[in-house]
Parts: sequence; structure tokens; C-alpha cells
Amino acid sequence: MTGEELRVVYLDNNSTTPVDPVVFQAMRPYFTEICGNPSNQHHSAGSCAAHAVEKSRSQVAAAIGAHAASIVFTSGATESNNLAILGICRAKGTLPGHIVTSAIEHKAVIEPCRFLEKLGWKVTFLRPDSHGAVDWRSVEAAIRPETVLVSIMAANNEVGTIQPLERIGEACDRRGVMFHCDAAQALGRMPVDVDKWNVDLLSLSAHKAYGPKGIGALFVREKRKTDILVPLCYGGGQESGIRPGTLPVPNIVGFGTACELAVSNLAGDVPRLWNLQRLLVEKLRGCCSDIVLHGHPTDSLPGLLSVGFPGVNGDEFLFSLRDVAISQGAACSAGSPEPSHVLTALGVGYDLARSSFRFGIGRFTTEADIDQVGAEVGRVLAILR
Repeated sequence: MTGEELRVVYLDNNSTTPVDPVVFQAMRPYFTEICGNPSNQHHSAGSCAAHAVEKSRSQVAAAIGAHAASIVFTSGATESNNLAILGICRAKGTLPGHIVTSAIEHKAVIEPCRFLEKLGWKVTFLRPDSHGAVDWRSVEAAIRPETVLVSIMAANNEVGTIQPLERIGEACDRRGVMFHCDAAQALGRMPVDVDKWNVDLLSLSAHKAYGPKGIGALFVREKRKTDILVPLCYGGGQESGIRPGTLPVPNIVGFGTACELAVSNLAGDVPRLWNLQRLLVEKLRGCCSDIVLHGHPTDSLPGLLSVGFPGVNGDEFLFSLRDVAISQGAACSAGSPEPSHVLTALGVGYDLARSSFRFGIGRFTTEADIDQVGAEVGRVLAILR
């Protein structure tokens, strides 16, 4: 294969995924043909849009084992996380309480918690083990009489470790504390079941599951959502009064279709992703025998591979890499001179953390792509080492 024939191999699917062509085709009519505002159903254009929204709401709900009425559309998991954490805490009034979370959460959970600390709230940031797993017993032990919320992600976005959600949910239920879960990375990569996990709130994002950017959802178990959540903004009363604004119908339709595909493709996607991941590990070990794999060896998301290359300058590695798209930690922290807060919490040293990268295999990745990545990584390592 010549240089002209090479194409960029996209292995950053945990940052964002390409929109599935089936999803794109489902969205197309709602940009130009079905253009009504779903809040105005006095004419057929608005009614058609409203019907599409509710169909998508049902599709999203079905993907996580929920009822349609429990789904609130947002702009993505970041907004959903903020709405869950800040909304619940604001609903408790002026008296600061206590939150339990982990040190390896996405910044969209950590930063709202840091903000609440400035307002007098107490936050316990639990440290995981060296594989990135949070012990459910430590979660229960951290719950106090004044604890109002536990927020633990389904699976880590940098190392892929899946958390013991059932046990954590049971612990929260025993102690009468609400349980929020950031499941942005889970949809389409593992079964998601809000009842099995005993979650009260759960955050989703379409663009992590081959849907469009700019749309997500918050699952809220309570029927009267305003009883437990205070809105982040006001005006319009859409989405049960806690997330106002004109609904982005094309994106919502895309989200619903992506959720349907995520469920129907799951049984086939998971083993294929694992096979490609094993092939990638073989390729990387072939050009660097001392690579370090981060995350849990078995309880992890398929297709997410966090790899450390000892003695390699991370910036030079990324700069030298051609025709391969990977990331150095989470997308939200790209360009930061500091090492990943996730790897640091796992006890990974500064130098190794700075020379660690995330390879995100996806639905459209092929064996030929893995071959190309292995060859390119080998070329770069030969130069740098």
C-alpha cells in the first residue's frame, strides 16, 4: 500500500463516534421536510415533530430498560451530569450536604462537585484500585446521614473499567441515598439496565453511540421530576419543566435510532470489538514488548485500550503519528500539560502517564485498520526509541 492509498484510521471512538449512515438517513427529513416545533401541535407540522420526539423518547428508554416518561432530553452527558448533581443539590435548599463520587469520574462530574465544595458541600472522592475499580464497600462506608447523592460512572472513559453498579445501587438503596450514574461510555458497548443497577438518575450521550453530537438524555426515576430536581435554566417549560428550550428534533430522532441500533447490534459488536482489541495488543507488543496496559483485564469495555509506552515522549509520539487518530486521555483534557487524573488515581507514575494513549476501536474499524495502526506505531517507536 502506497502513501497515497493510506487513509486516516480513526481509533478515537471513545471521544466521539461517526454518525451511523442509518442514523443519518433517519435524521435527514427532519432538517428540511418535517420542520415543525414539537411544542406547537396546532398544525400537522408540529404534531409530526412531536410524534417523532416521543417515538425517540421510547427508543432511548427501551435501550436502558426504562419507561419513556423517565427520559429528559439534554444537549449531552455533560449537561445531564450537571443537571443531576446540581439539580438535586439545589433542590435540597440552602443547607449543604454530602456527595460521594470517585476520583476517576469524567470532569463533567468532578467539576460540578468541586463547584459545590465552594458552596460548603462536602464531597468524598473515592480512590479506585490499581485497575480502576471502585469497591462498592467503600461507597457504602462513605455514606453519612447527610449524604444526598452517590455518583459513580458505569465504565471509565479512559481505561474502560466497568464498575460494580449492582452492588453500589443496592448499597444506596439500603441507605436511602440517590444514585446517579454517568453511562455515556456504556451505551452500545455493554447492556444498560436502570432497574438492575438500581439507579435513580443516569446520563447518556448520543455521540458516543454513533448518533449526532449535541443531544443526550437524563433518566430520572421519579415521575414528578421537579420534586427532586431544580432546573439549571428557565423558560418554556419543556421536558417536564426541568430542561427548557426548543427541542432539536433531528438530533433527537438520530439519538433514538442510534439507541435502537445499539441494542440490536450489541450481541455482534461486542465479540468483534474484543477480537480487534486482542489483535491490536498483539501488534503493539510486536513493536514494543514492554507496553503497559491500564484498566481491568476482564471487567472492561470492549474496544477501549489504554496503553503506556515506557520511555516514550507522549507529545513527540502524537506529533510523529501519521494517518492514525488516537488520544492521550479524555478529549475534554486534550492539550493539558498535566497527566491524566484517571491514571494518576490508579497510581501510574508521571512519566508513564504522559506516555500513555487511548485506542478506541469502533463499529466501523476493520482488521486492515488494525494492521495499519500496528505498522505506523512501529515506525514511530523505531524513531523515538
